Amino acid sequence: MKKLLGLVVLSLALPCHADLQPRWEVGFGVGAVSIPDYRGAENRSGYLLPVPYFVYRGDVLQADRGGVRAALLDRGNVQLNLSLNGSVPVSADDNPQRRGMPDLRPAVEIGPTADIRLWQAVDRKSALSLRLPLRAAVTVESSPRHVGWLFAPGLSFTTDAPAGLRGWKLGVQGGPLYADSDYSSYFYGVRPDQVAAGRPAYDAPGGFAGTQFTATLSRRFARYWIGGFLRHDSLRGAAFRDSPLVRQRDGVSVGLAVAWIFGASSELVDAGRDR
Repeated sequence: MKKLLGLVVLSLALPCHADLQPRWEVGFGVGAVSIPDYRGAENRSGYLLPVPYFVYRGDVLQADRGGVRAALLDRGNVQLNLSLNGSVPVSADDNPQRRGMPDLRPAVEIGPTADIRLWQAVDRKSALSLRLPLRAAVTVESSPRHVGWLFAPGLSFTTDAPAGLRGWKLGVQGGPLYADSDYSSYFYGVRPDQVAAGRPAYDAPGGFAGTQFTATLSRRFARYWIGGFLRHDSLRGAAFRDSPLVRQRDGVSVGLAVAWIFGASSELVDAGRDR
């Protein structure tokens, strides 16, 4: 969970605007999140955990508050990156709908993402992009398992100083999700040997997996950083919406993190290329 929360906090804020920034920054802080056990779950959990803060602005590998990625191709308005995402573990004993079923192991999602910049302001402080990530999900355990594929096309809008909030950065992104049957079955399938009262057998199909929209707000101060996010998930119209494990068609996740930055490189780079 601590490793995954690190990925969550890296995604709370936005890439820096066009400016000279240290090639790397290191810090540490604390984050609090409240999230459903999984998309569509009735139960939710809250976590208060230490959080690493790390930014690296390399020519190929980049890790910042927009995520972790490796630039595979850069053609101006079109970039091909390698991106990461993740999901938290869920104990079946703590979730009434999954009691008697195997625990959901934490999963790491990794794969290529095509980022197409559709528009950028002259001052490079606002931008609209189309993102096309295709990721494979693999469980994090002693014997990792591939549990399916996820395609999450969406629009991403980023801007500095929204509504006159100087120094703050706002981001809004979202769109539809599509998953194959393996991915859907991992979260929403019920095998015949897992049938229980109120939980009939269910073969989860692949296809449309609902929508997801996220808003982030953050600010980098001289020695510390603060950021928060609000995410809405909808399973309305999802191919697996009739699964007995889907108890909520809509869900909200929220998080806040504060990190003290105690180290930075003396070498400066143009952070504007991160967009």
